[in-house]
Amino acid sequence: MTTTTVTPVNDAPTAPYSPASRRSVHVAVAAVILTAVALPGVVDAYTISLATTALVLAVLAMSTQLLVGVAGLPAFGQVAYFGVGAYTAALLAQGGTTTGPFHLAAAAVTGAIAAAVTAPLALRTRATGFLMVTFAIQSLAATAAARWTRVTGGDEGLHTSAVTLWAGAAPLTNAGHVYLYVLACVLALGTVVALLLRSRLGLVLRGCADHEPRMAALGHRVGAELTTGYVAAGALAGAGGALLVAVNRYVSPADMGFDVAAVALLAAAIGAGTMTGAVAGAFAVVAARDWLGGTTGGHGPALLGLLFLTVAYGRPHLTPLTRWARSALASKGKT
Repeated sequence: MTTTTVTPVNDAPTAPYSPASRRSVHVAVAAVILTAVALPGVVDAYTISLATTALVLAVLAMSTQLLVGVAGLPAFGQVAYFGVGAYTAALLAQGGTTTGPFHLAAAAVTGAIAAAVTAPLALRTRATGFLMVTFAIQSLAATAAARWTRVTGGDEGLHTSAVTLWAGAAPLTNAGHVYLYVLACVLALGTVVALLLRSRLGLVLRGCADHEPRMAALGHRVGAELTTGYVAAGALAGAGGALLVAVNRYVSPADMGFDVAAVALLAAAIGAGTMTGAVAGAFAVVAARDWLGGTTGGHGPALLGLLFLTVAYGRPHLTPLTRWARSALASKGKT
């Protein structure tokens, strides 16, 4: 007999957010969104291109975070489904279908299908074993894309035309217009992810991360729930691949490579288990790799390595500060 009640398995007390603190958070989020919308009017084209790249990486980071930070599964293979979605959008564009929202939906479907096919293999393991299996999935997917030249173009990749908002509309060729399109898609995907995390599935995934055997003992179908979460993460990664094609008008096996998978995992690690943190991590990665790397004579990889070490060794010192900030925010409305 199963139960639909998900009991928290983390015994650490948490302070509830007061209405005043929630309003402060909502105001801050609204201010960030308004600033993001106004960005094309106040910065140059290069900064816009970096922001657009960061938004695409943010979707991949959220997909990774859904497994790493929510379900407790150290995933390294989300870039495989990212590539599946990107090639889906590219092939549709080459076939004459240039509608961006249709690319997004189709890429999410193919990403979900690819994740459903590989989920039984990946979810047979946990912890380091899961990390290694997903790494193998990423490597095999990149190799298949490089060798299936008749479909993927091999190492030369696929070039596509600019996307449109609907059939017959003007192509999105202006960098600012592409940025706003990607921003709208990311906000829509973020809303879907927020609803998922508040759903029963999101609670079960968090419960599995805390203590999977206890969740199974409570009557939850842990295997089915984790598979659903894995497929949802694959769909999200696939949608991110469609946005990659909308931005670059190009996809190649390099977009499914080890480097992309590593920076997605780094962005998720910076996020410390939260989706907003994963998005911030994506922007931090792009800023370190592309913006600061360009101003320091091409030392972006070194800056990424420094960022990784900071996250790895600085997290124990930052965790108490984060808890203090959350407690202060929760008690703000009580004083």
